[in-house]
Amino acid sequence: MKRLYAIVFVAVLLALVIGLGIAKHPGYVLIDYPHVFRYESGLWSTLAALLAIGLVVLLVTGCVRLLLTSTKVVNPWSRRNRQRRVQAAVSRGQVELAEGRWANAQRHLSIAAEAERFPLFYYLGAARAANELGEYEQSDALLERALDRQPGAELAVALSHAQLQVDRGEPEAALETLRLMRERYPNNVQVLRQLYRLMHERDDWAGLIRLMPELRKAKALPARELAALEQQTLREGLLIAPVEGQNQRDALEQSWNTLSTAQRQEPALVLAYADQLRRVGATAEAEAALRMALKRQYDSRLVRFYGLVRGQDPLKQLQFAEGWAKEHADDAGLMLTLGRLCLQNSLWGKARDYLEASLRLQRHPEACAELARLLGRLGDTERSNQLFQEGLALLDERLLALPLPAAR
Repeated sequence: MKRLYAIVFVAVLLALVIGLGIAKHPGYVLIDYPHVFRYESGLWSTLAALLAIGLVVLLVTGCVRLLLTSTKVVNPWSRRNRQRRVQAAVSRGQVELAEGRWANAQRHLSIAAEAERFPLFYYLGAARAANELGEYEQSDALLERALDRQPGAELAVALSHAQLQVDRGEPEAALETLRLMRERYPNNVQVLRQLYRLMHERDDWAGLIRLMPELRKAKALPARELAALEQQTLREGLLIAPVEGQNQRDALEQSWNTLSTAQRQEPALVLAYADQLRRVGATAEAEAALRMALKRQYDSRLVRFYGLVRGQDPLKQLQFAEGWAKEHADDAGLMLTLGRLCLQNSLWGKARDYLEASLRLQRHPEACAELARLLGRLGDTERSNQLFQEGLALLDERLLALPLPAAR
């Protein structure tokens, strides 16, 4: 309070001193421009006028600045409020897109896309909303606009376009889009994944067989999913339904020849091919295909299957397989195959030895069944029955433990 009194006292004193000074020395100002302008006044009056003019200029400048950068009440079209409107459109559009309110989402996201510097995701969302509304031309136009604004986002726009084409029920167009992107962006994981899903939905097994090496190389799928897909593709894909006037053997050969040289050397594909050849009755061709593959590389799966096909010369087939016995004597599948090949050549004692060796390495129901059949014909019914029971018990381990009637 004392400080306030002191300030007031000093102010009054200064005003008194200035007033006395002005009264004693009023001063004089003359500005004259002949025949145009003449100003004549006291010094202090002139200074007061200049001060007043300066205050007016500051006031006007402040009002203009306030008008340009004010809140919505003063100027709803200021830059600050335009940014607020864009952010509101973004927020609303994203929520509406997630909730399926397509018309509102398209409107708000289109507004946001036009205002933003990097509008890709807003255009993609607006295109999806338009697609859901059935406005396919508008959806495509939004995607084209996105590409115009961000030319470097060609792949992202194309992937979204392919998915929208699938949603429209245009899988062929989606395949064409993805294949084009596959050429321009080889080994792109997202392109390969979308191709895989689309081909799988369409049961395009031939296409999946050709795509499989790229999926594996790019690690586009988890290892377990890729293995399951590979098995299904190989099982379903090699034997394509024959066209009119074409038998299954020709259809299978045509499908096999569409594969690359590297693919025809993959053990899993060779196994599927040989299995299909056996199913259509071409067992000699199946044996030849397996033999050629095994000459290149030893594979346990191919070796096990080799005993299930009969070539043109069963004795040469046995001799060829026995060439692996030294290096792979611990392969139960090889011993089973040698036993089966001996059965084909009526070498009963040798077959028994190989089948016994297979069972020593691994208790497998197939080996049990083969040896049981042989021993039954050789008169050893007791051992034969024991092996049949063991084979059934091994199979039982793979069955569900369902209730059974009490044993009598």
